[in-house]
Amino acid sequence: MTEPTIRGADPATVRGALADAESLPGTTGFAGELDGRLVRDVLGRVPLYVDTDPDTERQTAAWAFEPSALEDPTLFPAGAVAPVGESLPEPESHWRLPEPTPETDPAAAINALERAVRTASEAVTQDDRDVAVAFSGGVDSALVAELLDAPLYVVGFPDSHDVEAARTAADAMGRDLTVVDLEPADLERAVPEVARAIGRTNAMDVQIALPLYLVGERVAADGFDALAVGQGADELFGGYEKVVHLDHRVDAETVRGAVREGIRSLPDQLPRDVLTIEATGLEPVAPLLHDAVVAAALRLPDELLADEDERKRGFRRVAARYLPAEVANRDKKAVQYGSLVARELDRLARQAGYKRRMDDHVTKYVASLLEDAETAAE
Repeated sequence: MTEPTIRGADPATVRGALADAESLPGTTGFAGELDGRLVRDVLGRVPLYVDTDPDTERQTAAWAFEPSALEDPTLFPAGAVAPVGESLPEPESHWRLPEPTPETDPAAAINALERAVRTASEAVTQDDRDVAVAFSGGVDSALVAELLDAPLYVVGFPDSHDVEAARTAADAMGRDLTVVDLEPADLERAVPEVARAIGRTNAMDVQIALPLYLVGERVAADGFDALAVGQGADELFGGYEKVVHLDHRVDAETVRGAVREGIRSLPDQLPRDVLTIEATGLEPVAPLLHDAVVAAALRLPDELLADEDERKRGFRRVAARYLPAEVANRDKKAVQYGSLVARELDRLARQAGYKRRMDDHVTKYVASLLEDAETAAE
């Protein structure tokens, strides 16, 4: 029997989850090799990659937590278990995302969610780590910051929405704020580092990862061990416009179904964020993705999810118990737009000759920066 190599949870907890097929065993996710088998939790909160053989469409015995360590990396499916060296299993083939009966009492559901959020935050504060918070001024990161009582850092270009929103939210909360001001040269330097770390060059993923990487660099330089983020709240609680309008971006026919679609998108999204933060030397901390919070979110009644008047209603009710109303009720922009990183990366691409009339011009620009960096390193 090989020695266990697990991240995110101790081997005993994972063995128990395997034996009981318990999808949410009280962790913040896990992945790795245990007793000769590869495992990854149901939400894919810890990245796990295998090397695939394109000739046989079977994985080799090689696996890693980072895509850069493998020749042909493929994400191991979330919720799956397979002996090392065998074919990739189907997602959720061992652990499935629970589908509990919704709570009928809205007040009880909100109280349960509050208890879960406190459980998650206490799990963070019990560990001996110096934690800072990536703070956008939105309700997600604000609640994380308040419960962890950790220093606040915001990143963005000087005239960006996120910097202004973070300043006003920090003032309302009575908290100090460190602003990481960006300039175009920061993006040019960081793009190849980010693309290499996440194993992706597509414009959207790189635009989302860049602010995390650049704020993480500053947090690490200031001597912290970990970066806390509000990731997961939009997926768990119905934070996206598309879950209300049920437009072409979703397959579901109900808000509840659209929220579950969003949750199931996490295994593909989270590796990007985790790998980005780890590339700065920090440990990623996502309290809102703790199993306790996920379980409570799945039990929220429909009326506490989202509608035309309000999104993330149940989550905002909990946040309002800790935050000023102007912060608890605040909407936010996606980080790549709120920080102006997407705008400035587009500007750099066009200045480098990658015009908008080209197909996916920013992705081409990202790939060129990565190629130049790798050539220079040879």
